[in-house]
Amino acid sequence: MYKTVLLCYDGSTEGAKALREGAALARAMGSDTHLLAVCRDLVSASPPEGLSSALVESEANAARNILNEGVRKLIEFGVKAQGALLIGDPLVHIPSFATKIRADLIVIGHRPRGRLARWWSESPQPTLLNHVSCSILVAMNSEESPPG
Repeated sequence: MYKTVLLCYDGSTEGAKALREGAALARAMGSDTHLLAVCRDLVSASPPEGLSSALVESEANAARNILNEGVRKLIEFGVKAQGALLIGDPLVHIPSFATKIRADLIVIGHRPRGRLARWWSESPQPTLLNHVSCSILVAMNSEESPPG
């Protein structure tokens, strides 16, 4: 059913859940599997006086570690995946990468937010659903109940 699966991983608990569920699905379907680690760009958000080569190197190392961790976990789950690392906005990079590899399915993790958090962050900005033309599997931690 799904020939090409894109697993998105950011090192979070929700990302790990998406990795497990996506790996199980990809393995069962014999899908071509890709891992995309997208890390926010902390360097560009830093004030110029706070920018140092150590900060840039630290951010790059953390991003590589997230990608390597994701690839290692997939191997443990019995899935061979090609890994890619991108720095910046996930809402830009995920759709672009999915199009590039012709993904049929994108697997992402999600952390539910309470009403107050949703109220403060309501935005007219489009969601990932508005930017892709393939299916999306959203993995959530089952031990967490969605806020009401």
